[in-house]
Amino acid sequence: MKFTKIIASLAIAALVFASCKKNTTETLTEATTETSIPKEKKAIAAENVQTASFTIDGMTCPEGCAKTIEQELSNLNGVEKAAVDFEKKTATVTFDKTVQNPESLTKVVQETGDGKTYKVSDMKS
Repeated sequence: MKFTKIIASLAIAALVFASCKKNTTETLTEATTETSIPKEKKAIAAENVQTASFTIDGMTCPEGCAKTIEQELSNLNGVEKAAVDFEKKTATVTFDKTVQNPESLTKVVQETGDGKTYKVSDMKS
């Protein structure tokens, strides 16, 4: 009985610690790849520039969660700049309104997790 409790405790601890660590490793791999092959961004016409700010609930760490979401948003076509603030649980995205919209940004954030981890609210554009 005691052995089973120890094994269960270790399994739960491993799951808790592995969630952010796994994302951090993926983020570092993606960052290394992106550094070696710079992605060209098309200039956005001034009349098409739009900025959206929103709250993201469900982030548990700045290196794994926030940076991964920021990179996913930054890599979208039509996105000029994306910044995710883990402490304030907010994101600000500057994008081309003819290519992206607030709904597509929300969808990308929510799909970055498993579809249930991250929730977007208070969308302002």
